[in-house]
Amino acid sequence: MKKIVLLRRSLLLLALFCPLVLAAQKKGTVTLTKSVLLDKIKGGWAGQTIGCAYGGPTEFCYRGVMIPDETEIVYPEHHLQLHYDRFPGLFDDVYMDLTFVEVFTREGLDAPAESMAKAFAYASYPLWHANQQARYNIMQGIMPPKSGHWKNNPHADCIDYQIESDFAGLMSPGMPNTASRISDKVGHLMNYGDGWYGGVFVGAMYTLAFVETDIPTIVEKALLTIPPKSKFHRCIADVINWYKEDPNDWKRTWKLYNEKYGEDVGCPELILAPGNIDATMNSAYVVMGLLFGGGDFGRTMEISTRCGQDSDCNPSTAAGILATMLGYSGIPEKWMPNLREVEDRDFTYIKMSLRDVYQASFNLALQNIARNGGKVNEDNVSIKLQKPKAVRLEQGFSGMKPVPLTEGIEHLGMPLSKQNAFEFNGTGITIYGNIECPDKTYEAELEVTVDGKKDRVMKLCSDFHKRTADCLYWNYDLKPGVHRVEFRLLNPREDANIKAWRVIYYVADTL
Repeated sequence: MKKIVLLRRSLLLLALFCPLVLAAQKKGTVTLTKSVLLDKIKGGWAGQTIGCAYGGPTEFCYRGVMIPDETEIVYPEHHLQLHYDRFPGLFDDVYMDLTFVEVFTREGLDAPAESMAKAFAYASYPLWHANQQARYNIMQGIMPPKSGHWKNNPHADCIDYQIESDFAGLMSPGMPNTASRISDKVGHLMNYGDGWYGGVFVGAMYTLAFVETDIPTIVEKALLTIPPKSKFHRCIADVINWYKEDPNDWKRTWKLYNEKYGEDVGCPELILAPGNIDATMNSAYVVMGLLFGGGDFGRTMEISTRCGQDSDCNPSTAAGILATMLGYSGIPEKWMPNLREVEDRDFTYIKMSLRDVYQASFNLALQNIARNGGKVNEDNVSIKLQKPKAVRLEQGFSGMKPVPLTEGIEHLGMPLSKQNAFEFNGTGITIYGNIECPDKTYEAELEVTVDGKKDRVMKLCSDFHKRTADCLYWNYDLKPGVHRVEFRLLNPREDANIKAWRVIYYVADTL
């Protein structure tokens, strides 16, 4: 029965949009009424907000495993309102985007990367992983694109820009290359390589969801924006091929993906651990939800959530893309009452509501359409479609294999004063740890010496907002061989502890 319902829905969508698709093929344009355009933009923002709350309770509760079928995923009454009130940080998938929407609205489509960087670095909301490391870098004077480069940001391959790139697609209907240019500017604030590609790919899927009516087509065309030689492209191409081999068994694709690509090599916290916040994996889970969900809103979210790992971000993205295709008016009613309760509420960390961003994104989309060869009339818009083009090739952590350091670290987890030197045989090192001090103004100055030569002084902020992203030190530029890394705290104080939890070094990956 479910397949019959989905088939009927697909046929209805095809009947509604077929004339537009034919027109696009002949003239390279698509005409939408302004009301339809706004409906799709609203759908994108509404979908990602619903998806975020839907998957929120299981976020990182299932690392390296699927959420079992017998574990019910609930979406009770007042679910979004509860999270707005008690767990506002859950919606980083949304309010991070709004920061960039605000800057574009205030400064125009040519707003520089520096404005974006300062807006999110000095915002009041908490950040993690690539975002937080970028915030730290920017506060230390390392501006984009260097702030997101993998040599300066150990989290460069993480999911961060992937979950924030929705705005780029929603302001670029039918224009994937325009979205890619926006992503080049904003995505390199915090990411590089595969981490950046996650956002480019997601942004492209959003743009195509305005003018396509078939999910596999959206996914495959969006992948054209990613260089074929990249790891990211290989990962998503494999997911697509596994789906085509067996479109009824998402768990088979999940297993094949995790067997082949399950290891994170960059994130200091999750290297060689069950958790994985790499953009390649999480984009793959988004695609699994979209493809195997078959256009069903609830099923799409459920599959992306049951894939595990960052289980709020992935259904958020998948639902946002699908809801852009369906439109706000096409989201099944069962999901809407909770959303309506919060649409007029500002997000905790930013003075903008969903209702505000609906209109702001609509205004930016109109500007983008006009700038890129389209026309904006009183009642409709004519969009000049773009054929997706691959962005440039860039890869971080290439040929690097992580190995846990297990010898000579008997004091690991203790204050760094009890373990001030490590030796390893490799080409790079990263140290996962933190600083604790009741005085949040204290910034430890940790001098790091490599092979007897001073490498740098790490400024470790005890203020959570200003901290490095839980990485005490990293160096990816060492020549192969045995290296000795030593630490000396230049401004010690008795109430401060600097702890190293994990030490990972890298060797050449011969595969």
